[in-house]
Amino acid sequence: MRPRLILHAFLAVMALGWLVPLLWGLFNSLRDYGYTGTHGYFSFGGFTFDNYVDAWERAEFGEKFLNSIYITVPAVLVTLFLASCAAFVLARFSFTLNLTLLGIFVAANLLPPQALLIPVYRAFRELELLDSYTGVVLINTAFQLGFCTLVLSNYMKTIPHELYESAEVDGAGVTRQFFTLTLPLVRPALAALTTLQVTWIYNEFFWPTVLITDGDKFPITSSLNNLRGEFFTDYNLLSAGSIIVALPTLIVFFVLQRHFVSGLTLGSTKG
Repeated sequence: MRPRLILHAFLAVMALGWLVPLLWGLFNSLRDYGYTGTHGYFSFGGFTFDNYVDAWERAEFGEKFLNSIYITVPAVLVTLFLASCAAFVLARFSFTLNLTLLGIFVAANLLPPQALLIPVYRAFRELELLDSYTGVVLINTAFQLGFCTLVLSNYMKTIPHELYESAEVDGAGVTRQFFTLTLPLVRPALAALTTLQVTWIYNEFFWPTVLITDGDKFPITSSLNNLRGEFFTDYNLLSAGSIIVALPTLIVFFVLQRHFVSGLTLGSTKG
C-alpha cells in the first residue's frame, strides 16, 4: 500500500508541475496590465476579460484560425490514411524487407527539420509549392508518417490472424479486409494518433514560417507575434492570446481522451 501511495503522490506532484505554467498563464490573462504593473504579478486583483477581446482583435485570430484549419485537417487526414495503408501491409503480410521498410519509416523521424531546411526549400521552390497550404500539408505529412505507421503497425499486429482467415473464407479481398475489418478495429489507435497529430501539426511553427511568406496565410501560432510590442510586451495580453491558441487542442484532447491512453498503450505492447 505504501509504494502505491508514494507513486500516486509522485504522479500528483508531476501533474501539478505540468499544470502550474498553464494555470499561471490563465491567472495573468484575466488581469489588467496596469494593475500588475503597479502591484506586481504575485498580487491578487485587477481581474478583467478585456485581454481576450483585445488579443482576438489585434492578433486576427479568426482569420489565422481558419489558416490553421486549412493546414491541420488535411495533414492529419492524409497522414493517418497513408499510415494506415502502410501499417496494414507491414502487419498483415510477411516479406523480406518488412522490418527494413518499417525502419525507414521510423528513421525519417530522427532527422531534425533544420537539417533539411535548404533542400526542402529548394525542392518546394522548383515545384512551385512555396507560399501555399499544400506545401505545408505535404511536409507535415512526410514528417509525421513514420511515427503513425509504427504505432498503427504494432496495433494491427494485435488483431488475431484468425479474423483475416475467416474474412478470406467469406470471400473478402485485401481491400475489403482493410476497410471493413482492420480500420474499425484500430479506431482507438486512430483516435489517439488524431489527438497527437492535431496537437503537433496545429502547433507547428517552423515549416509554416519557412514555406509561407504571405502574412495572410500564416497559421494561428504566428499570430502571437502580433501581440508583442516594439518596446515592451504586455504579458497579460500575451497570456490571453496563448490560452486562445491552446483551446482547440485541449478540446480535441478532452473529446478523444477516452481512446487516448488505451490506443497508445495497446499499440505498444506487441512489436
